[in-house]
Amino acid sequence: MRDIAVFSGSAHPELAAEICAHLGVPLHPVRVSRFANDCLEVQLGANCRERDVYLVQPLVPPVQEHLVELLLMLDAARGASAARITVVMPHYAYARSDKKDGPRISIGGRLVADLLKTAGADRLLALTLHSPQVHGFFSMPVDHLHALRELAGYFGQYDLTDTVVVSPDLGNAKEAAAFARLLGTPVAAGAKQRYSDDRVQISAIIGDVAGKHVIVLDDEIAKGSTVIELMEHLRALDVRSIRLACTHGLFSSGALDRLSEQPGVLEVVCTNSVPIAEDKRVPKLKILSIAPALAEAMRRIHNGESVSALFA
Repeated sequence: MRDIAVFSGSAHPELAAEICAHLGVPLHPVRVSRFANDCLEVQLGANCRERDVYLVQPLVPPVQEHLVELLLMLDAARGASAARITVVMPHYAYARSDKKDGPRISIGGRLVADLLKTAGADRLLALTLHSPQVHGFFSMPVDHLHALRELAGYFGQYDLTDTVVVSPDLGNAKEAAAFARLLGTPVAAGAKQRYSDDRVQISAIIGDVAGKHVIVLDDEIAKGSTVIELMEHLRALDVRSIRLACTHGLFSSGALDRLSEQPGVLEVVCTNSVPIAEDKRVPKLKILSIAPALAEAMRRIHNGESVSALFA
């Protein structure tokens, strides 16, 4: 591919390298240094002048560090006369801050979108945003992919007779319904109320799950409190087995161990949108690569082709 330059921040260089392998282009180096006063400096290690530049950086812990690093990468590319700068953000952590549900609360999802634009981003390639309205926070073109095709391709290997896709809450029910259509299964959802970041209550399961095999689908799993609460209700309804699926496997605070040890859980499936350290993985974990989809989207953006065709 001509006139394309791909750079990666320090958040997930393995994914960026895999994307570049699919594109058949080199992953150019980035030098990140720190001054004595703790400020960061970024230098892009390849020519950007009049080139189509792609910056790969999911916002993963430490989120603030990786966000500032991305902003500096944008500034460096803009200052180097890039023709167009696309942020490839497989995980947008601030998407969860998408509404003002209390007095004097910041809306981080919109603020960070404004920061990316101000720093020099011309467009965004995102994957499974926490809620659809986050797309509207960006005053630039946004190509919003999902991982349902990759997840459905994996679960399609099983006999899905008497299987139900379950969403942990009604907010994710539309995504779960689309996933269920790909698999040809019914769908159900939990009626959830959230009291804090890690405290939720599910009052009921809407749909028929009794005696069924269950695939629980969520956009991301962090501490796993919602999924654990949901599984208690599912076991009370005598489900036969449980498989967990998500796009973003954050798995903080030992969540992966807790989830895999839950009774009835056969496996935990996620994508490589965020890095998962080797020493944190468990035998029941299956990681699917999202790199081919991101690479194809980047190729289509560069060539001016339809990205929505990827959802056909």
